[in-house]
Amino acid sequence: MDKLKALETFVSVASRGTLTAAAQAEGVAPAIIGRRIDALEAQLGVKLLVRTTRRITLTHEGSAFLEDSQRVLADLANAEAAVSAGGLKAHGHLRITAPAGFGRRHVAPLVPLFRDVHPEVTISLNLSDRVVDLAGEGFDCAVRVGDLPDSALVSARIADNRRLCVATPDYLARRGTPRHPSELAQHDCLILSSDASQTRGWAFRLPAEGGAGEVVHVKPAGPLDCSDGQVLHDWCLGGRGIAWRSTWEVEAEIAAGRLVAVLEDFAAPPNGIYVVFPQRKHLPLRVRLWIDWLRQHYAQPEFWRRDRAA
Repeated sequence: MDKLKALETFVSVASRGTLTAAAQAEGVAPAIIGRRIDALEAQLGVKLLVRTTRRITLTHEGSAFLEDSQRVLADLANAEAAVSAGGLKAHGHLRITAPAGFGRRHVAPLVPLFRDVHPEVTISLNLSDRVVDLAGEGFDCAVRVGDLPDSALVSARIADNRRLCVATPDYLARRGTPRHPSELAQHDCLILSSDASQTRGWAFRLPAEGGAGEVVHVKPAGPLDCSDGQVLHDWCLGGRGIAWRSTWEVEAEIAAGRLVAVLEDFAAPPNGIYVVFPQRKHLPLRVRLWIDWLRQHYAQPEFWRRDRAA
């Protein structure tokens, strides 16, 4: 079986959730899609998908292979574009969406720089914390942080994101430094009151004999909570307590010494920062170049440490 066709079929099935949907998109019978997946699993010697009558779910190996497959296909598309485009320039209108806080810090500064390189591209940037319907609302791509829901979108992981407990040196000098997540009960914790991702509490990985242990969730309490992450960030910088924030938000302050990371030995595994876009056979050159632009900058450690508040 052609390896490229196998990867395309696997990504299509994983993205659409059923063999039937993938078959309809390609104009073939579902049985053909099923045989391709069977052959790919036999070739790899692992189970990639768990199939039921209603839905396809990815195994652990399938999730890892999906990410690699999407990257391979994206790299191939970029290589083809570089050759076929020749001396052509990217042009047209690029519509991008990103979460508000992350977008202000780490997407918006890159937009005018991208246009400096590609002056024939015009750009609209939408910053919103709701999950935008890319295809329905006419967006070319989105930047998203954290675990992605199942969807018919193609995703590419372009950076890692971790959550850390942070506080100012002054607060820690006054109140002491917690050495274990259980000690947070003795501290003023700054709680994000309406973020669904924190309804289970703050995530920590407890050490275990022979290596890392299970991830547990702690629901700390404190005198202050807010539904806005930027307000919590400001309170934390003001020495009001300990906050559980993403590295994309606090890495510059940590590097500058304004914040100190605590309980790092218990930090939970990172989640991802992704660029997602609708399933298309050929992405416009301007979209491919924008994705590469993000990947290039996000791969630089100094990018995240840059103090954009200064």
